Amino acid sequence: MQRKEFFTKTAMLIPSVAIMGQLVAQKKGTKTTKPFIVDAGKSRFGEVVKFLGVHPNDLKISSKDTNGQLSVFDYVGTAKVGPMLHVHLEQDEIFTIVEGSYRFVVGNDTHELHAGQTIFLPRQVPHTWIQLTDYGRMIYMLQPAGKMEEFFSVMNAMTTRPTEAEMNKIHAAHGMKVVGPPLSL
Repeated sequence: MQRKEFFTKTAMLIPSVAIMGQLVAQKKGTKTTKPFIVDAGKSRFGEVVKFLGVHPNDLKISSKDTNGQLSVFDYVGTAKVGPMLHVHLEQDEIFTIVEGSYRFVVGNDTHELHAGQTIFLPRQVPHTWIQLTDYGRMIYMLQPAGKMEEFFSVMNAMTTRPTEAEMNKIHAAHGMKVVGPPLSL
């Protein structure tokens, strides 16, 4: 009888514990409770961030909107470039190709993606990409959001190219690790 009573009371407590956990998580950050629209060519809070100092990388949904659970970016590329081979230690990434073509290297696999295709990049797997066409556009998401918004702000504010040591330090401070060079065509 005592064992049955223990299991019954424990089962009744599980929803309460889950709700309390959600309340604690909500207090740690912020979450937007009303819908919003971010126009084309604009960023969520007006910050202009350029990937490699040139290509628009607009924040569309912020970690501030989702209590740190998600960030969404809109990238427009006008050159055949991409990031260094890197690892996100605690984030998954999802890329959807809107225009153009891209080559992704994820772990030991290489994939060529075209408009309309989506690729999932699991956390802790080295990856990079390069744009194959003169013009390209991708929507990509990070889950959980981590510190990518802050990373892009730091990189955007730099007036000179960081040294390898500085780059490694910046990546580490934002939950990433550089493990190789960018792709080239």
